Amino acid sequence: MLRIAIQSKGRLFEDTMNLLGEADIKISANKRTLLVQSPNFPLEVLYLRDDDIPQSVATGVADIGVVGENEYVERGEDAEIINRLGFSKCRLSLAIPKSIDYNGVEWFNGKKIATSYPNILKTFLDSHNINADIHVITGSVEISPGIGLSDAIFDIVSSGSTLVSNNLREVEVVMQSEALLIGNKNMPKEKRDILNQMLFRFEAVRNAEDKKYVRMNAPKARLEEIIDVLPGLKSPTIIPLADDEWCSVHTVLDEKCFWEIIGKLKEMGAQGILVTPIEKMIL
Repeated sequence: MLRIAIQSKGRLFEDTMNLLGEADIKISANKRTLLVQSPNFPLEVLYLRDDDIPQSVATGVADIGVVGENEYVERGEDAEIINRLGFSKCRLSLAIPKSIDYNGVEWFNGKKIATSYPNILKTFLDSHNINADIHVITGSVEISPGIGLSDAIFDIVSSGSTLVSNNLREVEVVMQSEALLIGNKNMPKEKRDILNQMLFRFEAVRNAEDKKYVRMNAPKARLEEIIDVLPGLKSPTIIPLADDEWCSVHTVLDEKCFWEIIGKLKEMGAQGILVTPIEKMIL
């Protein structure tokens, strides 16, 4: 049985549960229970605070864990990064009141900065030879300048709306962050085998993101032109039809170029274009 530590609430919890669901790993979302076992996969979930996950994985309380890169770097625990999951993206940034003129990182010399990430901040300030007073705070860091607790803040930024609502502006991006799958370095082989099965499922889910399965009827006289505009994984599947002058073409298209390519296919005489979403794709 593999044990995974997951944040007990918030966006990272929701994104992780969605990934497990898409990988057909059923987990109860009853967070009142600390430890929940999957009924269809050898996995049990340990619900924890996000800042407790790196230590829990490093010490073997959990075999693996999903945690924000910001927390992983801040805690500095001896756990390995197994996979970058590509969701819950944000950044750690320095922000100051909008009314203040900013002329570079030297502005922070002698200033008081409120943050929940003192280690990351100290590393950044030291690298720029900045001497500032780091004030560690939990909770609503963004209100600190407004109540006179600090001159600036160092915190997570996603959309930036929280900064705007507190009359702050982002002036330095220190690091980018996303969800990481981390693991205990001494995980036994039988648990790594289960982990590999789970990673295989995750990869199939990610491969299918923003992909569409497209089927169309195409005139054989323009088949070569049609194939030339299809950026499929490999060559498209061509199936003969009862009408000798037509065939059926099957391929996979990326959503970002989907409409452009569909327009070209229509111009080349493709008809009966059928588009189907893809849940999993194994390469």
